[in-house]
Amino acid sequence: MTTTTATRHDRRMYAIMNRREMQALSRTAARRRAWVAAHIALTAASVALWLGSVHLGPLWMPFALLALVLPWCVAMGVINGATRGLLELRDRMLDERQLHERDRVRAIAHRISLGALFAGAAGTGLAAWLGGVRFDGALLFPALFALLIAHWMLPAWVACLRVQDDAPDEVAHAG
Repeated sequence: MTTTTATRHDRRMYAIMNRREMQALSRTAARRRAWVAAHIALTAASVALWLGSVHLGPLWMPFALLALVLPWCVAMGVINGATRGLLELRDRMLDERQLHERDRVRAIAHRISLGALFAGAAGTGLAAWLGGVRFDGALLFPALFALLIAHWMLPAWVACLRVQDDAPDEVAHAG
């Protein structure tokens, strides 16, 4: 991609991530929390359906998964719009405050992922040690896959939850 094409692409992405008409969907903290909760539920359902279709094989599962793609994409789009592309735009398109916030969001998401991995490892270890539970590995791939997806999505969820509400005068002008 040439520099001119990259710059044009950057401007287009910036325009998409900052569309005024889409910001009403995520203007308040309650709306952003609802979109994040919906996206978490859609992501969990998608992971469950994909794992079920791979390991269990019912023919309806891939079709149910396909039905979740559009709502998942809409929710992801609202999250990206709420964060104004914080995690999607290139460094050169963000100011210092945004770069700092992106680093902060990634650090928080990393700590959450670390906590989830520690809890999983500790729980598994305690179950084996104290409870005599033997793990045959059948749940290893699904658990690791779910953790991978959570690790991938956490920065977007954290970023959306950290967005501050617009000042009241900005809302009146955007309304």
